[in-house]
Amino acid sequence: MTQLRSPLFLLIDGHSLAFRAYYALAKAKKGPLRTSTGIPTSVCFGFLNSLFQVIDQYQPQFLAIAFDLKEPTFRHKADPNYKADRQETPPDFMVDVINLQKLLVGLNLPIVTAVGYEADDVIGTLAIQGAKENYTIKILSGDRDLFQLVNDEQKISILYPERNLGKYQEFNESAVLEKMGVTTEQIVDYKALCGDKSDNIPGVRGIGDKTAIKLLKEYQNLTNVYQQIEQIKGAVKKKLIQGEKDAWHSQHLAKIVTDIEEINQPLIQYQLQGFTPKQIIPLLEELELNSFVKQINKIQQRLGGEELVIQSDNDSPNEQQLSLFSQKKVSTTQIKTLIIDSHEKLDNLLKILVTKTNPEKPTAWDTETDSLDAQQGNLVGIGCCWGEKREDTAYIPLRHSQGQQLGITEVIAKLRPILESEKYPKVLQNAKFDRLFLANQGINLQGVVFDTMLASYVINPEESHKLSNLSIKYLTDIIAQDYDELGLGKNETIADLEIKKAANYCGLDCLVTFKLVSILQAELNKNRASQSVFELEVKLEPILAKMEADGVRVNADYLKQLSQQLGEDLIKIETEAYQQAGEKFNLASPKQLSALLFESLGLDRRKSRKIKTGYSTNQAILEKMKGDHPIIDTILQYRSLAKLKSTYVDALPTLINPQTQRVHTNYNQTVTTTGRLSSSNPNLQNIPIRTEFSRQIRKAFIPKENWLFLGADYSQIELRILAHLSGEPILIEAYQTNQDIHTVTAKLLFNKSEINTQERNLGKTINFGVIYGMGSQKFARETGVSVAEAQKFITIYRNKYARVFDYLETMKQEALAYGYVTTILGRKRYFTFNDPNLNQLKGSESSAINLANLKLNNYDAQLLRAAANAPIQGSSADIIKMAMIDINKILADYQAKLLLQVHDELVFELPPTEIEDLKPKIKTTMENVIKLKIPLVVDVHVGKNWMETK
Repeated sequence: MTQLRSPLFLLIDGHSLAFRAYYALAKAKKGPLRTSTGIPTSVCFGFLNSLFQVIDQYQPQFLAIAFDLKEPTFRHKADPNYKADRQETPPDFMVDVINLQKLLVGLNLPIVTAVGYEADDVIGTLAIQGAKENYTIKILSGDRDLFQLVNDEQKISILYPERNLGKYQEFNESAVLEKMGVTTEQIVDYKALCGDKSDNIPGVRGIGDKTAIKLLKEYQNLTNVYQQIEQIKGAVKKKLIQGEKDAWHSQHLAKIVTDIEEINQPLIQYQLQGFTPKQIIPLLEELELNSFVKQINKIQQRLGGEELVIQSDNDSPNEQQLSLFSQKKVSTTQIKTLIIDSHEKLDNLLKILVTKTNPEKPTAWDTETDSLDAQQGNLVGIGCCWGEKREDTAYIPLRHSQGQQLGITEVIAKLRPILESEKYPKVLQNAKFDRLFLANQGINLQGVVFDTMLASYVINPEESHKLSNLSIKYLTDIIAQDYDELGLGKNETIADLEIKKAANYCGLDCLVTFKLVSILQAELNKNRASQSVFELEVKLEPILAKMEADGVRVNADYLKQLSQQLGEDLIKIETEAYQQAGEKFNLASPKQLSALLFESLGLDRRKSRKIKTGYSTNQAILEKMKGDHPIIDTILQYRSLAKLKSTYVDALPTLINPQTQRVHTNYNQTVTTTGRLSSSNPNLQNIPIRTEFSRQIRKAFIPKENWLFLGADYSQIELRILAHLSGEPILIEAYQTNQDIHTVTAKLLFNKSEINTQERNLGKTINFGVIYGMGSQKFARETGVSVAEAQKFITIYRNKYARVFDYLETMKQEALAYGYVTTILGRKRYFTFNDPNLNQLKGSESSAINLANLKLNNYDAQLLRAAANAPIQGSSADIIKMAMIDINKILADYQAKLLLQVHDELVFELPPTEIEDLKPKIKTTMENVIKLKIPLVVDVHVGKNWMETK
């Protein structure tokens, strides 16, 4: 079996390619394309034509298409003038784009968006993630902003459209330099200096592109420009001094985000795998894109699917064959949603709803809001569906800008007995969102027996859980409408939409949700464990909603002081680095750093690799070089501290809600494939804890006045789960007799009865590292031993803990044989491999698969390591979720609140008078939530801030 080449991941800038198609065909002699009924199709035709040409030319195995959302991004919040001068998007363009996105969904091509971010940020995040996983990345875009991502070492390039549709120039680092006059690393600072009129990025007033290029050639980056401002003469210096604030602000606006947590998931979901013809052919026919219908078999093969049986001899599906796929799905115009705009209609609706008490046919509910932020948004309308018929839906408008509506106070009062009663079973798509908005109206939502989004997540966490995608996958006669299809203008929300149109949109969502219940429930019923995991998620949802609503206090004054302190510390570290180097240099310049380390200091070039600007000095390279020279540790410290300052210390105060004076993170229940919760705005899961500097960030999180924090943290839970799952006798005995497991391991490794602190730390490193498949090189870097010694220790560990390695190998075999692995509770994580030969092992006897004989590429090797770890990490996630549910019942009798869940840790806010009573209850509950072969241990600490609870 030969090793495969690096897979190609093609990233498409959706709006860029769509605009190009629109304007190219709009200026054609025959004018823009339209159907016989007047539907615009220039974007659909031009986009698909270009897309298929690129796929033909480069033959990617993975593909994702990024689009902007209508909601404002962090840049708009930072600067109201950002992109404010752009011309209004032509109405027919938006209609065309909406149809395009339907076509892309039908073709099973992933559309990726992220609330609060632009398509560039989505592309940046996926590009960097792909590069880290050894993909070759090609980005199709006409936006030069993306030039900042180009990186020869990481195999990231841009396919830039030429004037003729279908023609592209590929930009690597040298091509960017030739085109722009600056390097890819300087693009952001170039815009910081001369601005960008198209995006309303101000730059420094009076500094043009030629001056910006000249400054960057001489000083490399913006930091150096201002650090060496005294060397700059005349008017340029004056302009730079006067415009410094604008420069840094512009840099912030221009820099592409590359670490959006919500989309940082396994890339296997972007693998091309073909489509279902019956979902795409009717759409193509409706838009009269007959040339694509004729090529349907070729398109299927382009997109990674198998040859279609519908193909005829003349390469065109015949009329009889096409009829198999031409059943139209229900549209909003066919929904007969009753608009509740009178007292009589409301009373009649209530008479219907009070009869709906069958939990197998729960009433579907949905809210329409003017924002995704429950803390600052408003409830605009409420919809419901109680039956299979298209007229079994109703919509209650509440805050539309025009049209007849009932008073919200009266409506809420009449709905309260139903919405707050468990007597009336309910189903929602993402109940947490609706629960938060209803809570703002004083409604305590009860009786949620089903959540279609959570059900989809439990059935297969790897797939999309979007309602429109679920309707395409599971329903044959109806498809949910996407929000972007409503045709809302700039700065408009659903409150500005005509009530009838909003009613049909919401009614359709409710009808789809209602119809999905029986189908998804049948899927869950195929496996008792899946049903149990689903019930766990449903019980957890209202707890997470309350945590989000409560939020957590953040000490902004402390963070301001910490930011200043860290700035001073960075200057000191810079000075120390200069002394160690014997010369001044720019710590942020890879080129200067390369010259310093491998030329001036003569360090071992074999530990790095040659790149265009010298030798690589990325994080992994520097980690390998630790101990070679004191300056290496200094540079690593500088980088770590600088990232800490910008990512957390300076960013957290901007997320404080002005009304509550708290930070309200979003807990994402359906994002990770392991079952762990993720969080966003801010991402609490990534707040570091390992260093003294990083722990200071936790100090900024504080309880309400005169209250305290209580932190409860599972001790070594993943190692304990590994002991349980593997049945390793040494680990089980150590935990059952309350021995220190790292000391036990160190004694085995060194064959000694007494060990010192350094030896125990080595045992700790290997204990935790083995769970994640750590090899000898990484073990050597982290412990300071030689690679030969590291391999010796791993061999001893493997021999002493044979059952551990047997278990990890078994999980890899099961991932190949079954296509999934399971947690203790039965949560499944699925795996599809890049090498088709590996996927052919599915259905084999797992024990018969010889892992040693497999030749794995980097991607598949990483997937197998993830498969070995998934039951451990997933079981840990399940256990803490169970604990949260049990503890929530206890808290009903107290003032205390559960505020944070970060990995294996829960953080509570409570008055001092409740500590003595609650502390042992929380500890006991968490330790006894599940019975394993070994005991679970929880460390509980109380403090005045989050740092003190660890």
